[in-house]
Amino acid sequence: MRGLPRHVACVMDGNGRWAAQRSLPRTAGHQAAEAAVIDVIEAAHTAGVEWLSLYAFSTENWRRPAAEIDVLLRLVRRAIRKHALSLHARGVRCRFLGVADPRIPPPLARDIADLMALTRDNRRMTLTVAFDHGGRRDIVEAARSLIRDGVPPEQVTEESFARHLPHPDMPEVDLVIRTSGEQRISNFMLWQVAYAEWVFPEVLWPDFRAEHFWECLDVYRRRDRRFGGVQVPTATGKGA
Repeated sequence: MRGLPRHVACVMDGNGRWAAQRSLPRTAGHQAAEAAVIDVIEAAHTAGVEWLSLYAFSTENWRRPAAEIDVLLRLVRRAIRKHALSLHARGVRCRFLGVADPRIPPPLARDIADLMALTRDNRRMTLTVAFDHGGRRDIVEAARSLIRDGVPPEQVTEESFARHLPHPDMPEVDLVIRTSGEQRISNFMLWQVAYAEWVFPEVLWPDFRAEHFWECLDVYRRRDRRFGGVQVPTATGKGA
C-alpha cells in the first residue's frame, strides 16, 4: 500500500462499555476483546505494517478492582499460550513494553519471557504489547539511565535520550488508533507518539475488526503530514 504507516499503535478502549451495553460484567468485555486483537494483528500483517503496538494494561490500571485485574492477567496468559506458535509461524516478533510491577504473577512473567525468546529473531512484523506500561515512567527511567551513565547535560540530545528508552530500535509511531470515540492519550508511549496521526473510530474495541483497521489506514493515507512545516506552493499552484 502506498503511504502505509510503518508503525501503528492501538489504544484498545471500550471493553467495559461493550459489556455494559449487554448487561454483562466488565470482564466479559475483556474476554471478547481477544478476537479483535487477533483480527487486527492479522490485518496489520496482511497490509505490510512493520510495527504494531497494542495498549493492553497501563500502570494506572492497577487501581481497578482486584477481581477484574485477576481476570485480565489470566486472559493475557491464556492468549499467549493459545497464539504463541501461530504468531511465530507468521514471522511476528513479540515484545512487551512495561512488565515491571512485582504484582505480575511469576507464571505470566515466564510466559512473556518465553514468547519473546521464541520470536526474537522474527522480522516480518514486530508486535509490541504495552502491559503495565506508563509513558511518563519510561521517560523518567530514561532520564535516570542518562544520569547513571554520567552523560553531561550539554551532551543530552533528543537522539541520545531516545537511546535510553525501552526498545530504542522502535521507530516513532505514525498512526494511533483509539477506539470507542474517546480522545485522550492516557499516558501511552508519550515520547514515541509526538508526531503521530490520531484516528478515533466510534466502534468499541471488542467490535473492532480488520475492515475498521483498513479504514483507519485509509484515513492516514489521506492525511497531509507536515511535521510542523508548511507546504510551499509551486509554479503550478500546488504544494511542493
